[in-house]
Amino acid sequence: MKLEPETRTKPFLFLMSVILVTLFSPVSSLGTDPVLYNGIVLPDDWPPSEKSDPRAPAPYLSSPPQVIPIDAGRQLFVDDFLIESTSCRRTFHRAENYAGNPVLRPDKTWENPKPSPQQRGDIGGLVARTAPFSDGVWYDPEDGLFKMWYMAGSYPRETCYAASRDGLHWHKPVLDVVNGTNIVLPTDGDRRDANTVWLDLNEKDPRRRYKMWQVMHYGKGMSDSRLNYYISADGIHWSREAVSDKHLRGERTTVFYNPFRKVWVYSIRNNSGGRHRDYQEDADPRRGTREVEKHATPWVCADSLDLRLQGVACQLYNLDGFAYESLILGLFSIWRGDPRIDPEGMPKYYTDVCIGYSRDGFHWTRPDRQPFCATSNDEKEWNWNDVQSAGGGCLVVGDRLYFYLSGAAARTSASSLVGPGYAGLMFLRRDGFASLDAGEEGGWLTTRPVVFTGKYMFVNVDCEEGELQVEILDGRNEVIAPYTRNNCIPIKTDKTLQAVEWKGANDLSRLSGKAVKFRFHLTHGNLYAFWVTQEANGASFGYVAAGGPGLQGHVDTLGADGYPE
Repeated sequence: MKLEPETRTKPFLFLMSVILVTLFSPVSSLGTDPVLYNGIVLPDDWPPSEKSDPRAPAPYLSSPPQVIPIDAGRQLFVDDFLIESTSCRRTFHRAENYAGNPVLRPDKTWENPKPSPQQRGDIGGLVARTAPFSDGVWYDPEDGLFKMWYMAGSYPRETCYAASRDGLHWHKPVLDVVNGTNIVLPTDGDRRDANTVWLDLNEKDPRRRYKMWQVMHYGKGMSDSRLNYYISADGIHWSREAVSDKHLRGERTTVFYNPFRKVWVYSIRNNSGGRHRDYQEDADPRRGTREVEKHATPWVCADSLDLRLQGVACQLYNLDGFAYESLILGLFSIWRGDPRIDPEGMPKYYTDVCIGYSRDGFHWTRPDRQPFCATSNDEKEWNWNDVQSAGGGCLVVGDRLYFYLSGAAARTSASSLVGPGYAGLMFLRRDGFASLDAGEEGGWLTTRPVVFTGKYMFVNVDCEEGELQVEILDGRNEVIAPYTRNNCIPIKTDKTLQAVEWKGANDLSRLSGKAVKFRFHLTHGNLYAFWVTQEANGASFGYVAAGGPGLQGHVDTLGADGYPE
């Protein structure tokens, strides 16, 4: 049976999972409270009127479901949602810089204006730039191309397009929108600011396959700022469908899609009392754009756990979200003070990207406050002073995740000129945001009660020098034969997709629909994720962010068959 991109399981299996969630959730799903794919019950007050506080446990961590459905995607250990008890140590991992950075440089006349002196506090100087200011980087399976939209030059800041076969080497095609250039949305003398491009593979109308939201400043300043919504069939020729009814409070508003609830989320910049984010959601992107900020609620900000430099309080410059496997991930652009910059000569701040995790789409957990995508200590590097995320979040390329970023050596200590802006790339192991680790002495991890409708189990693990074995427990914490530790064939490998098998059992079908616990026994290794699926190829039916080579849609329906050779 061929699955549509948004289909999470086969119809019968999905119905079964809904029934199981209803039976095992602490609050009945028969009322008005919707039950999410992972058993979390949303409150009547949605979105919550209380701001998300990442310093405090999210509600679903304080009161997790009694039984957690795990049919949707790989299950990551970024928090304790799935963990009942463990002796393993959690390690958070950070993206690594690509040696060939930057992948895009300003080399066209419309990207490379003559730099102008910048005075302290002035950010309006002319800037040579080829940097996604969110914008977007996606893999289009129809064309077999990586595609990037980015902000070019300084004001008026044109929106341009680049393409790549491998995600490493990019070219700027000559297009017909502005003859002889790769500009796809000219500003006609006005000033574009934040921008979001979304490749919507679930869209039935081919004219709306690509969606774009762009903050525009009309007139001489930012007092007349609006959010525009555009559609396109090819990502090159755009037409405007909606514009916000009111002026925007801030210039860095972005948008992402929450496929678990099928709503567009407006991540709204609010500058009052320092940069932070408001939240608004709408299933209709046209209505959501027209009414942006009308129904907004306070969402999230930088806080006391974010590293302060020079005594300057951190601010949340931007928040881009995206669905990855069974989670919503957030890329938090944190604005900080910076002792590397002469406070008497230039603005004393820089921006890097941290990461957050959400299982309900609103509340965030940010257990690791170190930069996930960091700036460089070398002011000659592409990312010395500033990095910010790209729309779509990341791309899945076999065993690795590709994170594209804007980067700048924007305010060097030796010059009063505004430095150039680039597009760069960082890598992370697939699912590699956090691992549960054990040394030679070994460690164990027991999950909370979970329920599934699949029959094949897989893990993402690195234990070439050790081994991993898994056993399955019932509600009385007794091992279910034949799924014992001794029957589990020891895993000694480093793979992002590895089957778990037991002697005396062809699969897990006899446990389908039953509440069970998994207990992992690990020595000298790192465990990143596990999942149970109907497919022997390991297809997780989780979300794959901005896609990647070998993948057919927004959902992993191919497993090992989707890994490029």
